[in-house]
Amino acid sequence: MTRLMPRLILPLLALAPLPAAAQDAEPDPAVKYAQCMKLAETRPKEAWEMAGQWAGLAGGEPARHCQAVALIGLGEHAEAAARLEKLAETSRAAESLRAAMLAQAAQAWLVANDPERAYAVQSTALELLPGDPALLTDRALTLVEAGDVRGAIDDLTRVLDARPRDAGALALRASAFRMAGDPATARADLNRALSIDPTHPAALLEKGILARQAGDVTTARTAWLALLDAAPDSPEAETARAHLQVMDGG
Repeated sequence: MTRLMPRLILPLLALAPLPAAAQDAEPDPAVKYAQCMKLAETRPKEAWEMAGQWAGLAGGEPARHCQAVALIGLGEHAEAAARLEKLAETSRAAESLRAAMLAQAAQAWLVANDPERAYAVQSTALELLPGDPALLTDRALTLVEAGDVRGAIDDLTRVLDARPRDAGALALRASAFRMAGDPATARADLNRALSIDPTHPAALLEKGILARQAGDVTTARTAWLALLDAAPDSPEAETARAHLQVMDGG
C-alpha cells in the first residue's frame, strides 16, 4: 500500500532577516546566520565547519542551530534532531522560531524512524503555535507513519477548517481516507482538490491509486500520465512511474 510520505526537511526556513548590505569586514550576525543556514541546505559539510568556527567565536544560538541543521544534510538525523530539540527548549527566541526548530527536529526524528518522538515534538510545537496549518500537516504525516490514519484525518480536517482551499491538505486527507477504508470520501476530497488545482501532483497521484484499486486502469493511467506531464521531476512523478511499470507488467 502506498503511504503518505514525510516532506523533505529541505529547503530550510529563512530564519534571520538579511540586511541590504554588510558594511563591516566581519559580517553582521544576522547576515552570517542566514548565510550559514543557506549553506546547510546546499553544502552541509561546509556549513558544519563554518558553524563550528563561529561557535568558537561566541556565535551562540545561531551557530548551534546551523550546526544542527548541517547534521541533517550530513545524514546524522537522530543527532540533529536531539540538538534541535534541546536548542528549542533552551532558546529565548520568539515562539515562531522555537516552533520552527521543533518542526525541523520532528522531521529529522521521522527520517530517523522514530515517529513517536516526532509526534511528541510536533505536539510541543503546536503548544507554541496552536492550530498552525504547517505543523498540523506535518503531524498528520507522522500519524500516518505511526499507523494512526484517523488521527491524521483529524489534524488535516483542522487544517481545512482554517484553509478550505488547501489542495495539498485535501490530497493528503484523501490518501488518509483511502487507507482508512473510505474510498468514497477520499474521492470527494480529490474532486475538491483537483477543482482547485487540476495539476496538483499529490492529487493526481492519489486519483490514479484510487482508480487502480477500483479496477479502473484507464482512469489510473490517465491521471498518472497527466502527473508526469505536469510535474515530471516531482517525487510524486517517480511514484507514478513505478505504478505504471507495475500496471504494465514491468
